[in-house]
Amino acid sequence: MTSSLVLLLGAALATAAPPAPEIPYTSFKLSNGLNVILSEDHTAPVVGVDVLYDVGSKDERPGRTGFAHLFEHLMFEGSEHVEKGEGDRLIEADGGSSNGGTRPDATEYWEQVPKNSLEQMLYLESDRMGYLLPTLDQAKLDNQRDVVRNERRQNYEMRPYGLAMKSLLENLWDPQFPYHWEPIGSHEDLVAATLADVKEFFRRYYGPNDATLAIAGDIDPQVAKAMAQKWFGDIPAGPKVEHKYPTPVPLAQEKRVTLEDNVQLPRLYIAWQTPKVFAPGDAALDMLGQVLTDGKSARLVKRMVMDEQIAQQVMAGQESQALAGMFVLVATPKPGQSLARLEKEIDEELAKIAREAPNQGELERARNKIEAEAIFALEPVGGFSGRAAVLNSYYLRTGDPGYFPKDLARYRAVTAEDLRAAAAQYLRKDARVVLEVVPRKHAAAAPPSGASSSRKPAAEKGSK
Repeated sequence: MTSSLVLLLGAALATAAPPAPEIPYTSFKLSNGLNVILSEDHTAPVVGVDVLYDVGSKDERPGRTGFAHLFEHLMFEGSEHVEKGEGDRLIEADGGSSNGGTRPDATEYWEQVPKNSLEQMLYLESDRMGYLLPTLDQAKLDNQRDVVRNERRQNYEMRPYGLAMKSLLENLWDPQFPYHWEPIGSHEDLVAATLADVKEFFRRYYGPNDATLAIAGDIDPQVAKAMAQKWFGDIPAGPKVEHKYPTPVPLAQEKRVTLEDNVQLPRLYIAWQTPKVFAPGDAALDMLGQVLTDGKSARLVKRMVMDEQIAQQVMAGQESQALAGMFVLVATPKPGQSLARLEKEIDEELAKIAREAPNQGELERARNKIEAEAIFALEPVGGFSGRAAVLNSYYLRTGDPGYFPKDLARYRAVTAEDLRAAAAQYLRKDARVVLEVVPRKHAAAAPPSGASSSRKPAAEKGSK
């Protein structure tokens, strides 16, 4: 760990209310609308480059799902001046690393390389931003469509519990709300996608005016600014993007769903609709997840895993997203234990914390864990949670790349009573989805008391 970040962490945890650390940065916009953020740190001779596009599965619609994730693949298939595989070869030759990812709210590409490779990384990222479409043909589309469909089969349909989240989302959100489907999309929509469809999707969402570029690490800001202008400045702006989304339909009752799967042990999933990222209640629910399941002393872990030994694993947390949040709790029983017993004990603990606020020790442990993880994540300059990514994410969601201390301040302001109130307001039994994943051999068994095996038709976490 770098010495500067050790000092930051020590300052953050040494006293009750230390000043929140800040990430130094400067920012500017190019004439085509690309936002550029620069963060100078000479601790190590490395740089991180992060390009974040304001497009994800939230920008798709029923019948046209999976496009953002498909383009994550297509962006690695070469562009007008960079052949397929050439970018990866150059990065690896320099001893760097890179990757890309698609989330419901955004699509991200990053590199972390030695500082003398910065201009080469900007060249690679600018070429796929500005010069991808001339090389996108039917053969590339067909190839990557098959790759994505195989990925879906391997990671979802053939993986134990792999379809649980799909079922959970379909029941938690109404079919017109874009969190109703996963970023991977459906086979039907991927097959139906034409070359014209995907090109139009790219033109609409992947222009410089719908993106933000962050460069962090061992840089001279003036030199980095000139490089950004050189490689991105001549890319034409895309059409003005108006991100409009429907309002989610609130759950009016408890939904109970049973999903049969090729698994040996059943598993219980419970999910609630909750506030979106940075909204009131979001930070309290983050901390509530820590109090319930983070560590051996957390309430549900201590009771169900350590003391009574009826569960192999229990975890819970707030998935903070741009349009809405969801709180998800997952519990796996030990052999011979029933999901009904796990659910009963979970409900008892949730009812208890909705009546009586957690103690100060629980509150402080949760706050310290969240704060320490946030600061440690800033150590690398590149990567999905590194400094460049954090600056980009804050800019995209708040308009302020330097939002980090304000974000930590949200958690410092949360009280034990806030946690109690959040549990009472959001984690209610009359507005949730309870999903039971059961071994397929139990297909003929009766559903649990009060449950049904009905399932809505299929239409289909952070980063904060």
